[in-house]
Order: sequence, then C-alpha cells, then structure tokens
Amino acid sequence: MTLAAISDTCAQHGLMVMGVSGGRVLVGCDAEFWEVFIASPEYHDGLANPLDRWSKRIIGAMAETLGATTAFPSDGPPYAPFIAWAMDTGRFFQSPVGMMVHDVAGLMISIRGALIFDNIPDFPIAHTTSPCQSCTTKPCIAACPVGALSATPPYDVPACKTYLRTEAGADCMTKGCKVRRACPVSRKFDRPDSQSRFHMKAFCPT
Repeated sequence: MTLAAISDTCAQHGLMVMGVSGGRVLVGCDAEFWEVFIASPEYHDGLANPLDRWSKRIIGAMAETLGATTAFPSDGPPYAPFIAWAMDTGRFFQSPVGMMVHDVAGLMISIRGALIFDNIPDFPIAHTTSPCQSCTTKPCIAACPVGALSATPPYDVPACKTYLRTEAGADCMTKGCKVRRACPVSRKFDRPDSQSRFHMKAFCPT
C-alpha cells in the first residue's frame, strides 16, 4: 500500500492525509470536505454527532478497502493519543497560541480519524518546518477578543464560551474562531462560513 493510493482514496471523500507516523495515517478534512459532508445522510438525519458518525462510516469503509484498522478522536475514554501522533508526523507544530498548527491547513485542523496499518514498512515521515517560523506578524497572538489562547496552556474554555454567547461573540459563532482565521496559512485553506458555524455550534451549543 502506498501513500499515493491512500491519498487518492481520501480525496474521493473530501479528506486528506494530514500526516503519517509509523503505520498510522492521520486523515483530516480537505478543502472539498464540506460539500461532501452536507450531501451525506448523517448531516440530514437530525441525530446526534453527525460528523463523528460520518467519519466512522467513511473512514471505516476506507480501512476495509485498504486493509487497515481505525482509531477515532471521539472514541473513549480512554482516548487515543491523537495529539502525540500528530506531533510525531513532522507536519504538526505548536503555534504561538498553544493550538497545533499544520503545514497546509494552518490552524484549521480537523483530524477525523486514523488508518492504522500492520505488517508493512513504516511510511516515510515528512520533515517540514513550522509555518510560524516564517510568519513575521503572528496575527494569531492578538486575535482572541478575550485572550483565551496563549503560548502557555491551559486554554481558557469558560472565557471563550462566555464570550461566544454574547452579541459581540456572534462573529466567531458565525464565521469561526478569530484566532484560527487570523493565521495566514488558514486563510489559504479557507472553509465556508456554514462549515465554521457547524463546528462552532457543536463546540458551544446555545
């Protein structure tokens, strides 16, 4: 099995290979993902957790075709160490605001699952450079209206959600997190406002 074959299979579903570590292939949303997802039965059936259910159906079917097993961030506890796996790929880095940043997606990271392959040689690990190193202005640092994110975690989730429930927070709720949008790499990996609203509503139900 080659990474090219896996990437081609992912692309059929609006997904992409975001990184590999050993026999683990992390699969996330590509720029085409939203149009694929909103046409799915999970998006329209009115049941809970539509994106998690879609991810398990699609990535599960991919695993059967490719001869892999799966792991998902939503499974647990115990939860699989997706952050550690991501950092091991050489394509994810810690940003100046604490969140992971990806070499292609910037701060618009949505890892939907992992394909895990056994009994094959390790896939090559990419060795890219953090996009933050060449970012001179670092607009993400000052983007949060309530300073909920910083280089030294923890992320102040209560302050974030309190702000999101105010009139001033409507911009973040309808267009997505201002910090994520401020990242120059994220802007190149843009997502529709409707996709951002979907994610923000899941994060902070009204």
